[in-house]
This record gives sequence, structure tokens and C-alpha cells, in this order.
Amino acid sequence: MFGRSISVKGEIRSAEDLTFEGRIEGPIVCETGAVLVGDGAVIVGDIIARDVTIQGKVEGQIVATDVVDVRAGAVVTAQVMSKRFILNDGADFVGRVEPQHLEAALRVAKFQQRKRDTA
Repeated sequence: MFGRSISVKGEIRSAEDLTFEGRIEGPIVCETGAVLVGDGAVIVGDIIARDVTIQGKVEGQIVATDVVDVRAGAVVTAQVMSKRFILNDGADFVGRVEPQHLEAALRVAKFQQRKRDTA
């Protein structure tokens, strides 16, 4: 869990579920877990996870192998690639949902990650 007072600039990787309440600038990679963006959180960067639940603010690309759930009160500006997309009443969403590009987005994300690892 990243609390409200935490601010991170950089890449975050995890194999376990993550909960964010603070500000994150950079990519979040949690391919086998779930990412929860709490109601006070601000994420500026791409998110790659199994499940993504958003209650706060997200700007970037979201790639989820299962579901993206945008809850009431959330503000999301993103391109979303996911098998399932849930947009609840009271949420603010600006962007595109492209389930047909999920596999390609995952391949690109893995390539970019390998590139960052070797740099």
C-alpha cells in the first residue's frame, strides 16, 4: 500500500496486489495482480495489471488482462486495453477502450520493459 503522503517518480513493479492512495508518476507493472487506485490517488503513467480498479485520478494507458473498473468519482483520461471495461455512474472517462488491441499492447509493454532493463 502506498499511502496518501507518498509521492513516487519512477517505475513500480510488483507480483502482488497494489493499493495506491498517493501520487505516482511513472509506469506501474503488476501483471499477475490487481491495482487499486484509491479515491485520493493520482497516477500519471501507464498501468499494466490483471485487474485495475480506479476510484481516484489516472492519466495514461491502462492494459488489464481481465477487467478495468472505473468507479463513481473517478477521473480517467486513458487509452484502455482490456477484456472487460466497467464504467460506473458518476465516473468521468475521456479516452478509448480497445479490447481488440490487448494482445498487441501486452507485447509492446513487455518489449519496452526489456528495453528499460537493459538500459
